[in-house]
Amino acid sequence: MNRIRLQAYGKINLSLDVLRQRPNGYHDVRMIMQTVKLHDNIDMERSDTPGIVLKTNLPFLPVNENNLMYRAAKMLMDEFHLEGGVRMSLRKVIPVAAGMAGGSADAAAVLYGMNRLFDLRLSLEELKKRGVQLGADIPFCLMRGTALSEGIGEILTPLPALPACSIVLAKPAISVSTKAVYENLHVNSLPAEAHPDVDAVIEALKARDVRAVAGRMGNILETVTSRRHPEIEAIKERMMELGALNAMMSGSGPTVFGIFDDPEKAQTCYQALLSAKESGLAKQVYLTEPWQQPSRTTPGRPARL
Repeated sequence: MNRIRLQAYGKINLSLDVLRQRPNGYHDVRMIMQTVKLHDNIDMERSDTPGIVLKTNLPFLPVNENNLMYRAAKMLMDEFHLEGGVRMSLRKVIPVAAGMAGGSADAAAVLYGMNRLFDLRLSLEELKKRGVQLGADIPFCLMRGTALSEGIGEILTPLPALPACSIVLAKPAISVSTKAVYENLHVNSLPAEAHPDVDAVIEALKARDVRAVAGRMGNILETVTSRRHPEIEAIKERMMELGALNAMMSGSGPTVFGIFDDPEKAQTCYQALLSAKESGLAKQVYLTEPWQQPSRTTPGRPARL
């Protein structure tokens, strides 16, 4: 195999709690991750010329070691002393710095692609162990589906899939630093009611009750990001007015998602937010749905990306 085309899927958080800060600065989290069908497209090709060449459709994205894709490729090239090089082309669709793990998804796809292109025969677990060295969300982006994420995000437990629904995503015209959000969280001083009930969402998933899932969602990081950016609450309120079962910020933000059990209401919300782009409420708006894990995968290999 000399070429491979991959899809790198974004994620939302159905619930996100932060338990404590570790002495090393990392935080222990307990959150429910959900892959969505909104995705970036990545083409990879082996090259006889040594080195890594990365091109993107967005001129502001780095194409060197400041890009997780580049670092993922370099990690495996260095570890396995791979001959030749690799050329990669990224068509970015997932919003940047948006709380949707777009960069982590791209890096996960590159790890998978390198594994296939160079026939490294690494299992999913072996790829995840390498991925977490680059970013805490990368193991989930390799696994995909619906999962409870613990530790710094690397301890993953598969959960029943989010029932079929429509999801509207809206990113305001701001970008948020995950590092800055966590630095300003002060988790030890937050009241108990600020912490979401993660277990209640798990039980709702087990019951396959999308209304209950939506009703029990919560994100402790909203206590930081929403306070600084009132447009996040404004988008949530607009989604609820337009029929969302619930609306919440994903990850550290600023992307807001609304869950709909009525596709027509979701379409109406999508169109309304698109029309509101000129007023500055949301800069990027998408209509998507949950990504579901294929029923069959090859033993010892990651599911196809």
